[in-house]
Amino acid sequence: MTAYVIFDVTVNDLQGYEDYKKLAPLAISKYAGKYLARGGKSEILEGNWNPERVVILEFENIENAKNWIESPEYEKAR
Repeated sequence: MTAYVIFDVTVNDLQGYEDYKKLAPLAISKYAGKYLARGGKSEILEGNWNPERVVILEFENIENAKNWIESPEYEKAR
């Protein structure tokens, strides 16, 4: 079953974020994940959630998502 990872990101370190953007996609793809959304304009249609930067990842299954987030490849990006 497909699994999704959703982040509401606040960037506090611009240089660190540039490094992250270089490393994270490689780790995500290694675990059969892909980006569905990365930033962009958000419009609130209901409720009071006010995200800064939304990132949505899709993985083939929950095992891949869990293996990715705990992986040595992603640890370097984090």
